Amino acid sequence: MISTVDITIRSTTDKVWNYWTKPKHITKWNFASEKWSCPSAINNLRTGGEFIWRMVAKDGSMGFDFTGTYEQIEKSISYKMTDGRKVIINFNTEGDTIKLTESFDTDGTNSTEQERAGWQAILENFKNYVESKE
Repeated sequence: MISTVDITIRSTTDKVWNYWTKPKHITKWNFASEKWSCPSAINNLRTGGEFIWRMVAKDGSMGFDFTGTYEQIEKSISYKMTDGRKVIINFNTEGDTIKLTESFDTDGTNSTEQERAGWQAILENFKNYVESKE
């Protein structure tokens, strides 16, 4: 099943793109709650390039690598996660804002609502990070 989340960010296209794709920024926003962190990110941003973003619970109880391979990179990014699910991210300029829309295959482990909430929380972190940096 495909699900979609989106967010509107007050920023420039270049800044949003850089903050979304550069490892030094990914580690600052890529987690769904304050109980989690992203201590490392490797991002080979090219068609066929792989990414590995480490996600860790701050209490040390668990962690996992969010991994995949880029399939397309233009005005949008598409990738396939290691488990075969696909994700498409669109960056659309709307006046002085960027609308970031992320469509993803759900994994069926949790409810669609829970999965959407997690992906949306990460977008909220991203928006807050981008808008807090001048």
